[in-house]
Amino acid sequence: MSVPTLNQRPVHANSRIIGLGAFRPDVIVTNEDVCQWIDSSDEWIRQRTGIVTRHRAAADVSVVDMAEGAAREALQKAGIEASQLGAVIVSTVTHPYATPSAAAALADRIGATPAPAFDISAACAGYCYGIAQADALVRSGTADYVLVVGAEKLSDVIDNRERTISFLLGDGAGAVVIGPSDTPGIGPSVWGSDGSKWDAIGMTRSMLDVRDLSLAARQSDESGDFALLEEAQELYPTLRQDGQTVFRWAVWEMAKMAEQALEAAGVKAEDLAAFIPHQANMRIIDEMAKKLKLPESVMVARDIAEAGNTSAASIPLATHRLLQEHPELSGGLALQIGFGAGLVFGAQVIVLP
Repeated sequence: MSVPTLNQRPVHANSRIIGLGAFRPDVIVTNEDVCQWIDSSDEWIRQRTGIVTRHRAAADVSVVDMAEGAAREALQKAGIEASQLGAVIVSTVTHPYATPSAAAALADRIGATPAPAFDISAACAGYCYGIAQADALVRSGTADYVLVVGAEKLSDVIDNRERTISFLLGDGAGAVVIGPSDTPGIGPSVWGSDGSKWDAIGMTRSMLDVRDLSLAARQSDESGDFALLEEAQELYPTLRQDGQTVFRWAVWEMAKMAEQALEAAGVKAEDLAAFIPHQANMRIIDEMAKKLKLPESVMVARDIAEAGNTSAASIPLATHRLLQEHPELSGGLALQIGFGAGLVFGAQVIVLP
């Protein structure tokens, strides 16, 4: 019996970023504000992290709200309608629902239905993971255009009183539209994980603990055991990190991954117009730039000073600011690398839109 030959979609040889958007919340939190919650100073925070301010979303502004703001600008810059999207990808670790996804809600809001929509949980590497998947979807012919969004409301999952990570974090969203291109616009992705350091960054409690918290709180309230009720309330999951482990891993290992991304793309550091790493800490950014031996001609994104660490949103937000302040970089090559909880990492050389 003869087997019919399956049809295949026509492929695109190349892909590129054709539109970029950003959403920055209106509330600005200064280092002086942070020092109301932790015993620190503006000088110490600047010296240790490079952060001066961070944006945080109001209570009535959600992850999907911010994603929508960034997505609409990206679509407008790309010059396409949401109905043309072949997929919607949202990278976030702060959407408050395990299911349904933030991406499905976003697709409906912007008019992308019935495009497939899904979330990525890859923390600060999530945007680069999204770029890798969008590049593959476009070049395989599965989609003509893909929306990739990094959106985080980290202020929902921090304890302002703790010192390992809370003062670093901000909220925001960045988005890009990936489409077909006559020439290569996204280099090969270098991505991976190191689960041996799974607990270096993460939540203090699991969702099962939240379930138990609810039961304990209800029983404590009914019995009048206020001490147990207070203890149960302290179980609300918030972020923590082992700062030294993360710093050493980011500086030593991620510089190697960045070099691999350059090699995979067939370019050298001096060919770059910009270096756009995850905005984790200014000291990490500076150390990575030094290890990569970037020439002075390469612009290094330092959006962290004003935006703080916004996890999956940090690279597109930093790219957005860099192109606003230096439009002449458009069309040049940029090395982007994300790294974070998991521990996970992803990097590509891209052509700036």
